[in-house]
Amino acid sequence: MALASLLNPKCSIKLSFFIIPHISSSLFSSLCRDREHPPFSPPQQTPPIPKKVPFTVSAHGRTWQDPYHWMSNTNDPDLSHYLTQENSYAEAFMADTHHLQRTLFSEMKSRMPTSISTPPERWGPWLYYQYIPEGKEYPVLCRRLDTEKSGWLNTFLHYARGGFGGEEPLLDWNKIAEQYGYVHVGTCRISPDHNFLAYTLDITGSERFMLQIKDLRSGCVVSNIQVDGVVSLAWAQDGNTLFYTIVDDNQRPYRVLCTKLGCPNMDDVPVFTESDSSFCVDITSTKDGKFITVHVIDAANPLGGLLQIHERVCGIQYFLEHHYGFFYILTNAPLSENNECSGGNYYLAKCSGEDIQSANWQNVILPGGDMSLQDMDIYNGHLVLSVNKKGFPMLCSVNLPINFNYKHQMEVDDLNPWYFPLPSNLCTVVPGSNHDFMSSVYRVVLSSPVMPDVIVDYDMSRQKYLIVQQEEVNGVSGNRTCLPAYEADTFRLQNEKENVLDFESERWKDFSSAYCCERKEVVSYDGVRIPLTILYAQKSWQKGQSPGVLHGYGAYGEVLEKSWCSNRLSLLDRGWVVAFADVRGGGGGDSLWHKSGSGLYKQNSVYDFVACADYLVNEDYVHRDRVGAIGFSAGCLVVGAAINMYPDLFRAAILKVPFLDVCNTLLDPSLPLTILDYEEFGNPQIHSQFESILSYSPYDNVTCDACYPSMLVTASFNDSRVGVWEAAKWVAKVRDSTCFECSRAVILKANMTGGHFGEGGRYGQCEEMAYDYAFLMKVLGCGTTNK
Repeated sequence: MALASLLNPKCSIKLSFFIIPHISSSLFSSLCRDREHPPFSPPQQTPPIPKKVPFTVSAHGRTWQDPYHWMSNTNDPDLSHYLTQENSYAEAFMADTHHLQRTLFSEMKSRMPTSISTPPERWGPWLYYQYIPEGKEYPVLCRRLDTEKSGWLNTFLHYARGGFGGEEPLLDWNKIAEQYGYVHVGTCRISPDHNFLAYTLDITGSERFMLQIKDLRSGCVVSNIQVDGVVSLAWAQDGNTLFYTIVDDNQRPYRVLCTKLGCPNMDDVPVFTESDSSFCVDITSTKDGKFITVHVIDAANPLGGLLQIHERVCGIQYFLEHHYGFFYILTNAPLSENNECSGGNYYLAKCSGEDIQSANWQNVILPGGDMSLQDMDIYNGHLVLSVNKKGFPMLCSVNLPINFNYKHQMEVDDLNPWYFPLPSNLCTVVPGSNHDFMSSVYRVVLSSPVMPDVIVDYDMSRQKYLIVQQEEVNGVSGNRTCLPAYEADTFRLQNEKENVLDFESERWKDFSSAYCCERKEVVSYDGVRIPLTILYAQKSWQKGQSPGVLHGYGAYGEVLEKSWCSNRLSLLDRGWVVAFADVRGGGGGDSLWHKSGSGLYKQNSVYDFVACADYLVNEDYVHRDRVGAIGFSAGCLVVGAAINMYPDLFRAAILKVPFLDVCNTLLDPSLPLTILDYEEFGNPQIHSQFESILSYSPYDNVTCDACYPSMLVTASFNDSRVGVWEAAKWVAKVRDSTCFECSRAVILKANMTGGHFGEGGRYGQCEEMAYDYAFLMKVLGCGTTNK
């Protein structure tokens, strides 16, 4: 619902941390077995050896030594010196891949169009869009006044022919990056009267965002707003009052304040403070702009006080929208006093504004069958529901208002929904900004591993859709063509419920004739089926012989990213297999999928990942000696733990800004976000949870004298989410504890200026991926030339 997007299963839960599943060792190779004919030669330079400083850790009657604890002090000059040495060693290790890196980068760059732009999105009298200028790294947010006002289809005909005048640049990332060397825009909000742009800006990588407010009439930034540590933003109806949240010393958003533009002598007013350190505060506005939600604030009377919806209960969430005097609440609250919860799943409730604090909401809408509700959006005449059915995303709209003739529970299908046509079961669906409450058009970005991003507008009033734009990919053969926006027909779904996943895919550009994408279900150690997506090139893949890389994450209920990525073709065209394991702990089904891979059940994520790697080898997708793994942030916990349990499973791994020192980090509540992570990983102050965490924490379970895979570990010095020391400590301990020869192929690449999400634009991301792919090709000794 925010303009920010313009800028940017069911299973049983089992305790498993005392169980180590049996995996056939015959599937795994020894890294030292091919010592006489290694796939690569390490550099003559020896890896750096960091100092050891005695440090004792104690918890629940256990005591152990952590000689690399000193690295958690980022002010220690020895840390900077050590990271510089590691960067030098990494450069020496990768020196013989420079030509390969350049080749890969050139391939990736050549697939991208020289300039990129998004189609305009109407909000009120304005059309908002962004574009990346030719040769530039970052986008520019712009708008034009819509003087045509000629309807939905004609707007895009006009756009496709290069129409509209009077472009007004609002925010240029490139200028900020040129000035400060780094740019990260967190949140953007346009005021309801379209006169101001409020945004948050990080120029160091620390994610300590500054509040900036730009007067769009004058083009000047309001100079008297000096606020640091801002996270979320919401405008009141007057267009001059802005609510925002700030963080505490641990980067927890905890306080809501209100600032009034045009009142330089008036201090910002505190509105709400969350004193419980296990909770954070977010703030937004309802789609119609009538209310601000932190509790509930009347947007027409911003300082008139807060209305609490319900007494807070741990694990219960409420998401509100407002529609002409009625609230629609997406929640997982108990359906009755006799229920502890709603089965962990979300349902939709409706109530009048006067009954928002009622103990028992009526007019409950359940998803029904094997469907789960994921999200909602609301318009003047329609309610949009994001649902998941058998692990696949779906969207539908329901006409508003919903008339309940009697008070009882209903299911989504009782509301005569229109299910949006989607191209395939493997499609990912990302909503557009969809900011205009009065519109009847819902915009989404559709994508799949074999289908470049396509922007689609669904007209809910006419129950038709329009393909607006699809990502250009240069120099790729075997694609089906997609009609451009101004020639695209509109189609009516004939059978709304049955054919939603089966429609005319020839209207969309995809590469399914050149690249095969398969979805499998892998049986994990406890019988639970784990979704595994496998991608490979039809011509280059060699059964049982190809190298492959397995991606995993499995945390926070987040779905593993599997959308289109043209850079990935540089692996696929060389015969590589790229696979994605949707392990427990991540998203993709009901809330139980997340819960069964978090807290005391975290090791389920690890065993799921191992099972998926085993499947790739067993089914001859990948050669047993050519399996790699990639993890990012919390996903590195899964990869690192899998390596510790089965050191011979992978030949290579890439761990990016890795969360590996899990136990030590969670034992230190002074670190940013640690207390908030207790819900996800457990609280080590509780003995049973401490034992669970210690049993899988990668840093604490390195297997002594084992042959570990080659590893590329990356970190950023200013990373406030995962400390740079986690990667440094892991590399130091692996080198100190495991096979000396094998550990020489473990390298650490530290970004001394950036943050958790790196610092590159579109070309910078290509350079980073070219480096990663070159590492994989080097250490696995395969795929360095096109097939």
